[in-house]
Amino acid sequence: MRNKKMTAAVLLLMTALMTPAAAEAAENHPPRVVDQADILTDEEERMLEDQLDEISERQQMDVDVITVYSLGNKTSTEFADDYYDYYGYGMGEANSGIMLLIGMEERDWAISTCGEGIPYFTDAGQEYMVDKFRPYLSDGDYYEAFTCFAKLCDSFIEQAKTGEPYDVGNMPREPMTVFDFLIHMGIGFLIMLIVAAWKRLRLRSVRRQVAASAYMKDGSMQVRLRRDIFVNKTVTSRVIESSDSGGGSSTHTSSSGTSHGGSSGKF
Repeated sequence: MRNKKMTAAVLLLMTALMTPAAAEAAENHPPRVVDQADILTDEEERMLEDQLDEISERQQMDVDVITVYSLGNKTSTEFADDYYDYYGYGMGEANSGIMLLIGMEERDWAISTCGEGIPYFTDAGQEYMVDKFRPYLSDGDYYEAFTCFAKLCDSFIEQAKTGEPYDVGNMPREPMTVFDFLIHMGIGFLIMLIVAAWKRLRLRSVRRQVAASAYMKDGSMQVRLRRDIFVNKTVTSRVIESSDSGGGSSTHTSSSGTSHGGSSGKF
């Protein structure tokens, strides 16, 4: 209850600080939660919309969740792009934002990004996000999936504003769990045992000697002249290829002619 009051207070404060034009735009903005498939309770839908409104207004980037039963004759990507474009989603001159679409008939999901949302949510970043919220979708815990999506969007937008969006080689660091700690400790202990056993096998009284002088009896041979003669030199060279790890955001054009990023799949 306290969190809901805090969220409402933040929204009221933000509305009071808006210019008349911005306040009118916010009032006329389409709902950021549209649950046509009816997979959320009324209370869950209200709380999710409050969460998405707060994030979107604070970050000045649309974060939306749409559920439908059937996609008709469109792919999930086409449906998400068209819903975003034709229903007037997006914020600012570039209509920046990110939308998560759920199609229940064939258990489809799709992410559509637009404007600044394209570079903010890279292909690798979206893959990371989906790995986090898709298990909730598969288990039928839709509210948890959507709140997880919302929190990830907030974090990704915040990171992108630093100039280095989450991408290949720059992903959120996962906190180490107790299980992970025990696994690492076990691996370290196993390596220590292997190294110790290897060293023990090498501790012998008789060892192979590197120099021939070790096998000679003292005084049996005297070398009066020693010379080092340079015979030849061999130079071996090889090309070290640099690996291109890729990254960034792939784009496509929707039926309205708008450029979108995004991804799609099944749950």
